[in-house]
Amino acid sequence: MSSTKKSAARTTATEKSFEGFSAEERAAMKDHAQELKASARAGSKAAKAAEAEAAVVAKIAEMRDSDRVMAERLHAIVKENAPDLAPKLWYGMPAYARDGKVVCFFQSAEKFNARYATLGFSDQATLDDGAMWATSYALNELTAAGEARIAELVQKAAG
Repeated sequence: MSSTKKSAARTTATEKSFEGFSAEERAAMKDHAQELKASARAGSKAAKAAEAEAAVVAKIAEMRDSDRVMAERLHAIVKENAPDLAPKLWYGMPAYARDGKVVCFFQSAEKFNARYATLGFSDQATLDDGAMWATSYALNELTAAGEARIAELVQKAAG
C-alpha cells in the first residue's frame, strides 16, 4: 500500500516540475530536424542556396497576412542591405546566415501565439555596443523609420 502511495506521489511531483515543450515548440524542433536533413542532401552549393531561398519564400507565403507582409519586406531589406547573408529556414522561420551560421531571423507572431512578431539576431551578429545591446526586436508593423533602422542593424550584423 505504501509503494502505491509513493508511486502516485512521484508521478504528481514529476508532472508538476516538468511541463514539457508546447505544441509550437515541438513543431519548431521538427521543422529544424527537416531543415538539417535537407541541408545534408547532395547537390551543388548554388542548387542548395536556391532551394533554401525558395523554402524561405514559400514559408513566408504561408504566413497570415500581417506576418507575411512584414516577412516579405524584411526579406527584401536583408537581400538589399546584406547580400552576403544567405536565406535559410531555421526552426521553420526565415533566417539569414553567414557561412551556414544564422545571423538574423524573423519569427512570426502566429508561430508561438505571440502578440508581436520578432526580428532577432544571434551571437554571430556584430551588434556589440558596449556591455549591453539588444538581440531581438518586437514588430507590430513596419514603418519607413522601422525599415531604415532594420537596414542599419542588418548591415551592422552582417559586418
